Amino acid sequence: MSTRSERACMLCGIIQPAKNFKSLGCPNCEGLLQFKNNDQDFNPITDCTSPSFEGLVALGEDNKESWVARWLRIESFVPGLYAVKINGKLPPIVIEHLESQNVIYRPRDGSAED
Repeated sequence: MSTRSERACMLCGIIQPAKNFKSLGCPNCEGLLQFKNNDQDFNPITDCTSPSFEGLVALGEDNKESWVARWLRIESFVPGLYAVKINGKLPPIVIEHLESQNVIYRPRDGSAED
């Protein structure tokens, strides 16, 4: 798989081609970030996804109870490929937008501590 056109959502970590984010949105975060029909003060494709990520985890229908899914906090997400680490953080305006919706943002760049 070539990662040149692939991007990872900085909120959930799902990996898909940029064109899918644009046409279909993020299957996990569409209600929060509105990749499609966006009228926000930010561009979710460029501001909320990153072309730079490390590691891949495949989440299937029957893998939602796996320790890896729990460790990455993706056990409730749709099946697909997920990045273990994503280089980049959401811009402050996006974080404020999420906080206004009572969503806690945990950066997926390795800087968040539990």
